[in-house]
Amino acid sequence: MTDGHITISKRAARGGLAIVASILLVSGAAWRGIAANEKPAPAATVSTSIQHAVAGSRDSYADVVDVVAPAVVTIRTEGTAKMSPTQFDMPQVPDDDFFQQFFGRNFRGEGQGRGRGMQPRTYKQRALGSGVMVTTDGYLLTNYHVVDGADDIKVDFTDGRTLTAKVIGTDKPSDLALLKVNGSGFKAIALGNSDGVKVGDVVLAVGNPLGVGETVTMGIISAKNRSTSVDGSYEDFLQTDAPINHGNSGGALVNTRGELVGINSQILSSNDGNIGIGFAIPANMAKNVMDQLRTTGKVTRAQLGVTVQTVSSDMAQSLGLKQPGGVIVSGVTKDSAADRAGLKQGDVITAFNNQPVHDMNSLRNRVAASGPGSNADVTFIRDGSEKHVTVKLEELNPEKLARNDRSGSNDRGDDKSALGVAIQPSDKGLVVQDVDPNGRAADAGIQQGDVIESVNRQPVKTVDELRAALKKTTDRPALVLIHRDNADIFVTVKPLNG
Repeated sequence: MTDGHITISKRAARGGLAIVASILLVSGAAWRGIAANEKPAPAATVSTSIQHAVAGSRDSYADVVDVVAPAVVTIRTEGTAKMSPTQFDMPQVPDDDFFQQFFGRNFRGEGQGRGRGMQPRTYKQRALGSGVMVTTDGYLLTNYHVVDGADDIKVDFTDGRTLTAKVIGTDKPSDLALLKVNGSGFKAIALGNSDGVKVGDVVLAVGNPLGVGETVTMGIISAKNRSTSVDGSYEDFLQTDAPINHGNSGGALVNTRGELVGINSQILSSNDGNIGIGFAIPANMAKNVMDQLRTTGKVTRAQLGVTVQTVSSDMAQSLGLKQPGGVIVSGVTKDSAADRAGLKQGDVITAFNNQPVHDMNSLRNRVAASGPGSNADVTFIRDGSEKHVTVKLEELNPEKLARNDRSGSNDRGDDKSALGVAIQPSDKGLVVQDVDPNGRAADAGIQQGDVIESVNRQPVKTVDELRAALKKTTDRPALVLIHRDNADIFVTVKPLNG
């Protein structure tokens, strides 16, 4: 359980090398943006509209703050953590508000096992975060990481009330949780259309940073459609420079009309404090996750069944594309929606439901906007020609992520003259045994242990086939498919005269 924002530098360390970090399974949360011509969802809408605030002719956002501040709450959680008696003794942190607020967690022994050979000791683990009231009957949104592992959740309101909250549902992939408190007289924030937010729009961040009390900061939308990880999370962040710190997690990001446009979730920092790079979950995503949690207690996701990479300049050149763009399919899961529709490894997806696909994250979000069981139109380029196919999306099923078995020859060879690697054919392909640090393979990022599967989309199973395929590519980079860490990825190898 964490007491505030996730420092992205720590999370990103799990992503590995940049070439691997670009791979992900394309699937999506069953949320969708609010289009201008779309009818409002009937019973799914759970927030209560409020009077939009305007600052009038004053150079002030006080009227906006008057409206939104009562709807932003402080969330204090307490959980039970166990420590094995064989672990090192934990120092006792004073049971003092100062330490709770600035260090986030206060571990206090609850009696059992003070020495080795005893039963595991238990500790009270406390955390601090923020939340946003989205209905007048007591529903509020916060981050999953604020309430993760909590046994008891208290909600502090600006009117002095403290109420116990019940968890209605959580969704770790989107880092959202829906809570409920009983009572009356709650103030709620109207949900804005986060799809309509533009870079440069003024926004206010409201929350309780470091336990100092409710705080309002101002900034702008710095960027949209950000993603900070490749660990299976569903992200389409609004980036802002409105100062947010530990304790702001789960708090509100609002526009100057007093509408909720985001739920503050993460910061990027080299020192674990605010440096002007923060991320908020868009309100449209939060609304749809919230609706599902309130209705069914869980979030259903759709799956296309491909792994993809963003098309680089070298890839575009090797594929004969006029310019970089879209995503290249590096793998298709057997019997998946994509497989049944006829998508193949090496296809370059350029649009999904007639919406441009600029990178992996945008495709993820297009899939997310459709939902399981829906039909989607996929535009892709194969062998230089644009094609369309209709894909019936299916519900995410981890069992369908199993990879196909591979077969190959068993001869051994050395290709250091043509590529700069020593290889060992196996039943999985051409296994890289050694890499010349001054060779073309090293420049392309190929590593020892990688399995070379194809060159320019032509399978290679022997050393001779690899050499022949590389010799055919003299005027542009060769597109080489390798298998690494249970995933297929494309790399580009420059020609000998490149």
